[in-house]
Amino acid sequence: MRIPAHTVCTAIRDDIVSGVFGPGARLTEEVLARRYGVSRVPVREALRTLESEGFVTTRRHAGACVAEPTEREAADLLELRMLLEPLAAARAARRRSEGHLKVLRGLVRLGQERAKRGQGEDLRSLGGWFHETLAQASDSPGLIALLTQMRHKVAWMYVVDAPVRPVESWAEHGAIVDAVTRGDAERARALTAVHVDRAAGAHRLRVRTPQPAVNTASGPH
Repeated sequence: MRIPAHTVCTAIRDDIVSGVFGPGARLTEEVLARRYGVSRVPVREALRTLESEGFVTTRRHAGACVAEPTEREAADLLELRMLLEPLAAARAARRRSEGHLKVLRGLVRLGQERAKRGQGEDLRSLGGWFHETLAQASDSPGLIALLTQMRHKVAWMYVVDAPVRPVESWAEHGAIVDAVTRGDAERARALTAVHVDRAAGAHRLRVRTPQPAVNTASGPH
């Protein structure tokens, strides 16, 4: 059975985000094909996709390598998130389905319960599912794709600390869902902007590289 390129792309991206392939690491088609048990064709297609997403760069004489994001690029990423997440919430208030609302309410209920009990190990994944569902509720394919790519990049570039006040954080999630439920796009936008801005303080750069962006690394870290 031929494994599709998008499956290989997901596998390579996951390995980049998790640090299996560090910034500057070479990504040869032969080695990747052997690692994932596929031919070189889907690997080649996957690398082209990952290059368009900014995870991979092509160097003369070295071929495909893991990109080396600069601090400026990382900062720009969070700034873009602060613009796009509130937009998604506003659109969700206008376009959400009952199914989306049911999932969002369920996630808020679980998050609030675990925050009150101090069960922090579950809160990170619940928060990720919440924001992913909120984006899906925007019913805007282009925006959803951008936010999905952005979440991967944030996980790649940053270590995200747990909220200092998880109960308050999940209260904010609940208020966003209330605004989305009422169809109040402007309130959903404003609440999400405040929430995302506050959460940005929990992000710590995972990798620091020199400014400006220069491809100088020669191997995995």
